Amino acid sequence: MAGHSHWAGIKHKKGRADKERSKIFSKLSREITVAAKLGDKDPDMNPRLRTAIQAAKQANMPKDNISRAISKSEATSDKNYENLRYEGFGPFNTALIIETLTDNKNRSASTIRTVLQKNGGRLGENGSTTHMFKNCGVIHIDKNKMSEEDAFNLAIEFGAKDCVKTNNYHEIITEKEDFYKVKTKLENKIENFTYSAIEWRALINLNLDNEQKKKMTEVLNELEELEDVQNIYTNVNLKFE
Repeated sequence: MAGHSHWAGIKHKKGRADKERSKIFSKLSREITVAAKLGDKDPDMNPRLRTAIQAAKQANMPKDNISRAISKSEATSDKNYENLRYEGFGPFNTALIIETLTDNKNRSASTIRTVLQKNGGRLGENGSTTHMFKNCGVIHIDKNKMSEEDAFNLAIEFGAKDCVKTNNYHEIITEKEDFYKVKTKLENKIENFTYSAIEWRALINLNLDNEQKKKMTEVLNELEELEDVQNIYTNVNLKFE
């Protein structure tokens, strides 16, 4: 599971059962297709497409699947996918931001609402939870590929906000608007990142007991199973004690 209250982590999950892997690949393929449709088919000229392909590779998606997803962008003119964000509350009054990529916003809203309501939550209005989060760019560099000092210096030089060392990687934080610019500059120095995305991060994390966390995890898994859902963010500290 991705940290920092970012559930979904479809870009992190490997070695999953075939059925789950198929669902992950489907979501990643959709993002690749839409990115290619909205911009250049060449990932070198299209930062969003490049990021989507990198995420697919991190999830061990075969090259043929990636190529088909790009080609499909020319054959889906009848479908208009939209990036839609839903805000709501889960059990224990936990805050949620749910990002979707959908061709049917009524379906998306209905299925998300059903999952939340049956688990003691509800959909909220626009702005009901986003004020509890900050929107930022996140880039992870394997700590074995670069020293802490070099990572920090590059982050500052290229306009990032911060660089933090963890056990396994250097985490570079950018303003949302600067994400692709900083990422492109870093790509000239680093061949591969372990992870990169624009995320919503909780300003204050909510601590629940282990039973509550278990229930919350079940709800997040159920939301993640929905076809249109791409990413889920919550203000819950999901580390079990």
